[in-house]
Amino acid sequence: MTVGNRRRRQPSLAQLRAFSAVAEHLHFRDAAAAIGMSQPALSGAVSALEETLGVTLVERTTRKVLLSPAGERLSVRAKAVLEDVGALIEEAEALRAPFTGVFRLGVIPTVAPYLLPTVLRQVRVRYPHLDLQVHEEQTASLLEGLAVGRLDLLLLAVSPPAASASPAASGSGRGYSYGAQGVTEMPLFDEDFVLVTPPDHPLGGRVRLPRAVLRELNLLLLDEGHCLRDQALDICREAGRAGVAATTTAAGLSTLVQLVAGGLGVTLLPRTAVEVETSRAGRLRTACFTDPAPSRRIALAMRTGAARAAEYEELAAALREAMADLPVRIVPDAA
Repeated sequence: MTVGNRRRRQPSLAQLRAFSAVAEHLHFRDAAAAIGMSQPALSGAVSALEETLGVTLVERTTRKVLLSPAGERLSVRAKAVLEDVGALIEEAEALRAPFTGVFRLGVIPTVAPYLLPTVLRQVRVRYPHLDLQVHEEQTASLLEGLAVGRLDLLLLAVSPPAASASPAASGSGRGYSYGAQGVTEMPLFDEDFVLVTPPDHPLGGRVRLPRAVLRELNLLLLDEGHCLRDQALDICREAGRAGVAATTTAAGLSTLVQLVAGGLGVTLLPRTAVEVETSRAGRLRTACFTDPAPSRRIALAMRTGAARAAEYEELAAALREAMADLPVRIVPDAA
């Protein structure tokens, strides 16, 4: 055998296991019994390992087995390799268990403060071995993170299906398309938008507002990049408004509501945010639209064909159940 051939060949785990057993027991029969191998097979495996490595590992006599100087040194390495392989197998077995390991969840800012308490409580109670890591970012950044594998699952807002759409197209179940290639959504619920006004505004407290009122209102919006801004503009277009001259904008809903409290205009809030945000500002009033009210859909989004798809679908079902007490309309799972 040439030196080049020896370098190209690799010892097998069976050979390392046989040699490690011999090194431990210094007896072929005892070593074979310890690892459940026949004595001839074990002797052959050790000989094959010696040929592969090009060194003599054991000195065989009629009375006992001794390790050669090379065998003494390499037995330590062989044991370490076998321990590392065992650890790899154990970790793989642990990862096969559902809801274990690292789980990176991306959430948009207009959802995080209002739904994360429910999400975190569900994860803590139902999946205590899951290492949940939360990332709050705008939608475009979240979708990019999902595509490149930086994030595992997203909690984000999408436009609800048209009332006339068929069940298959409406997203009542898996697969409602966000418009991003390679993304599969699991809808959770639909929630209405509510008009938030200063305390002295004539529309404050109304319960059956027509959408047409949005044509003339001084509507305050979030900054560019927030999907809630785009949804508000879509609602205005549906109401017949050509556009919104946004001379004042805000980076978050809390600031937006403070601007309303200061009398700078009115805004649209998703229903889940109303109680939290209006309680901070004080003396604000709300008004509800006639049915069908403008709304948005909240969904989980994963990479299409994700390895943990079954876990994500189970999590979606658990969240639908947990969110049933919120002022929302749960979207039933089509499965």
